[in-house]
Amino acid sequence: MITSVAEFDEIRPYEPEEMKQAFDDLLNDRQFQLILKGFVPWLPKGLRNGLLKLAFKGVHTPLDFQKRFMKPIVKYIIHKHTDGCTFDDSDLQAHVESRYTFVSNHRDIVLDSAFLDVMLVEHGYPTTVEIGIGDNLLIYPWIRRLVRMNKAFTVRRGLSPKEMLRSSQLMSRYIHFAVTKKKENIWIAQREGRAKDSNDRTQDSVLKMLAMGAPDELKNPADRLRELNIVPLTISYEYDPCDYLKAQELQQKRDNPGFKKSRQDDLDNMKTGIFGYKGRVRYHCSPSVNTWIDELSDLPKTEFFTALAQRMDDHIHRGYELFPSNYIALDELNGSKDYADHYTAADKTRFEQYLAGQLAKITLPGKDEAFLRNCMLTMYANPLRNKMIAE
Repeated sequence: MITSVAEFDEIRPYEPEEMKQAFDDLLNDRQFQLILKGFVPWLPKGLRNGLLKLAFKGVHTPLDFQKRFMKPIVKYIIHKHTDGCTFDDSDLQAHVESRYTFVSNHRDIVLDSAFLDVMLVEHGYPTTVEIGIGDNLLIYPWIRRLVRMNKAFTVRRGLSPKEMLRSSQLMSRYIHFAVTKKKENIWIAQREGRAKDSNDRTQDSVLKMLAMGAPDELKNPADRLRELNIVPLTISYEYDPCDYLKAQELQQKRDNPGFKKSRQDDLDNMKTGIFGYKGRVRYHCSPSVNTWIDELSDLPKTEFFTALAQRMDDHIHRGYELFPSNYIALDELNGSKDYADHYTAADKTRFEQYLAGQLAKITLPGKDEAFLRNCMLTMYANPLRNKMIAE
């Protein structure tokens, strides 16, 4: 039985009473100061810190921190690096007292949850989301502090099977605790890592992990998941700024099956995802799985999670917003003009110029242009393919 938040000290975000000390520690971090200096080199350190401390007055909780510091930054990114971000919750029976576990396809390491936070606040939801972030990305103490102030809990990577089981159980118990006791929303990706080809599929293992932390007296997996109020969430990008990096990684893995990204690769992906051009962005909420999960409750456990994942995928795929780029890509792959009524000659010229520009950024030795182009076209075609199947 859970009696204290202290059970989760090794992974949880900061509690309100810890925020001021965390902020002071952040300001005293040398590497963080170097980052700040890069943004405002003309301001001396004392003045920078003084202004930040002044801005921090009245910040008592992680939600306060998000609204005061993070929301303006994310809104600037939306204004500067997208052609607008929209949010459709018309299929969600939203209630001011409800909390949700948003399980979504994964487009960007940082912004998937950050954009959602802004959308929830602007649409009148009482709080934002807590998120799981891999400890492989928390490479400096200041990053770990900052994400914990920003409602992030830690997902441990690179563990042995025994350690992984313990870590998954702890994380699942924390997610149930956050939703039911702290009254927080949760965002989690439908799979570990981003789908490099945008063929978005929910991993059974993610759903099994979510079920682990329910009260022991609940034996049926549908009952174990119900209190999380899971919402399949679809994120659609007109243009994925990391498309060329994903294609590059696919060639690297093709040429060297043992290839693994470095920490610097992860940081490059984060930076490109944040500051790259995304075109139009749309978030679509499907109805909570609680509205239909009982239909699956009589299935054996081995079949239940597979059926649940497939049905969630159908909802996520139906929620895609399709753009000319999706139709053009599928036509190019098929060598046809089957979807030509969904785009203009100007749309096609723009997409071709975009692809050429992205491909030019890849500087691999032995660069396989045809393979890389096919990879990128597949990324844009797959949402259309999946939506047609789901509908």
